Amino acid sequence: MPRQRLIAANWKMYKNPDQTREFFQAFLPLVADHTRDEIVVCPPYTDLHAAVEATTGSNVAIGAQDMYWKEEGAFTGEISPGMLLAAECTHVIIGHSERRQYFGETDDTVNLKLKAALEAGLTPIVCVGEVLEEREAGLTEDVLRRQCLRAFHAISAKKASRLVIAYEPVWAIGTGKTATPQLAAEAHSLIRTEAAKAFGDRLAESMRILYGGSVKPENAKSLMAEEEIDGALVGGASLDAQSFAAIVKY
Repeated sequence: MPRQRLIAANWKMYKNPDQTREFFQAFLPLVADHTRDEIVVCPPYTDLHAAVEATTGSNVAIGAQDMYWKEEGAFTGEISPGMLLAAECTHVIIGHSERRQYFGETDDTVNLKLKAALEAGLTPIVCVGEVLEEREAGLTEDVLRRQCLRAFHAISAKKASRLVIAYEPVWAIGTGKTATPQLAAEAHSLIRTEAAKAFGDRLAESMRILYGGSVKPENAKSLMAEEEIDGALVGGASLDAQSFAAIVKY
């Protein structure tokens, strides 16, 4: 069975509820007849309610940009899997490079969040990728293997059936640089090999691996032409309805 592509928007810390409604008013008609790909938008927490209301009955799902692994407790500022489900989220991004870089996310906390998301029934989009210094030092494969090994630790193949991976070369995020389709495909192939070690060949073959890193309407088609690339995690280009629709419909 071919893998259905997933095109996900990560809005990061942009847009308020009114801007969220305006976005979907413009975006939904542009993709209303699009059935080839799964479409997910991940706005800030404060926009989740507006996003869910705006997309009810549409072909667009709503996800969150992060979550904590505990269901409740004295964890000021955190959001639990159950809270995301109550907000009618279906997806959640875990381990984004900005969470790792600025907020102390580690391979171990990624694993804890992944376990909690799967247990709750959310579809996790787990981000892995190397920084520029690691790529220039020839450490890309080592970094990806380590991140996958730690993220997948003690997770059964049955539980991992909903897992989505996003390869995001950190040096390409927000810089305008993009990994060539061939470089991205090589990284995706390595990630799929690690998934096969953890969960078996069958699940690894069906697992979707997205590319994230300065995806734009101009490069989406060439990236998606690679067999190993199963969709995209889109940052800045997803903030504009026309731009994101062009990527979805490349």
